[in-house]
Amino acid sequence: MLFDLRGRGRRRTVQVIYLSLAILMGGGLVLFGIGGATSGGLFDAFSGDNANKSSGTEALERTATTAQAATERNPQDAAAWASLVKARFQLAGTNDGVDQNTGAFTAAGKRRLRSVEQAWDRYVALDPNPPDDTVAGYMVQAFSSSGLDKPEKAVRAMEMVIENRGENSNLYSQLAVLAYQAGQSRKGDLAADKAVSLAAPADRKLLRQNLDQAKTQAAAAEASNAATTPVPTTVTGTTSTTG
Repeated sequence: MLFDLRGRGRRRTVQVIYLSLAILMGGGLVLFGIGGATSGGLFDAFSGDNANKSSGTEALERTATTAQAATERNPQDAAAWASLVKARFQLAGTNDGVDQNTGAFTAAGKRRLRSVEQAWDRYVALDPNPPDDTVAGYMVQAFSSSGLDKPEKAVRAMEMVIENRGENSNLYSQLAVLAYQAGQSRKGDLAADKAVSLAAPADRKLLRQNLDQAKTQAAAAEASNAATTPVPTTVTGTTSTTG
């Protein structure tokens, strides 16, 4: 057996490492609940019986309306923009906005995420200090491959999460994979090194292997996309003269 999984704590650590990297390379961060206020991630945010969903959706709509009005009264109110992002993000997953089997946003959910991105951009432009890590955590999910698939923006949001929550091996692991997906290899390597250094000594080899694999997969995906992207053709005209 490659890894000794007999210890309960050891087995749990290995499961977390595999789960985190698998989700990052596949469906995004939808199971982690890094949004803060949502303890279990998207599944908890959008699960529950129909009655609870209905009342919850109505409450979110009221919150979004109130926050929207606050941003219109004072466009410089970062807290209002943060509230709007939170409400819109959670609304994006309602009414079949998230596939409950995969955790990925559906086409309808992705359309709703565009208004979340607009509110987020306004929030970031205000340069909040410190940034709201709950909002940033939501946006990591929104920009992941299961959402809008904008890894560059996911990287920035993840950095804001780390800025607020401090140094943590799991968070740096997530940042590393997102950076690799965004084609930011140098930043990914630095984050991976930090993640490994913060991990328990017994888990460092496994974590390094998984992060190296994530880097390789991201590079392969980038190469595949480049190979399938049509190259624009240039039509060269000829000029004839008659004498």
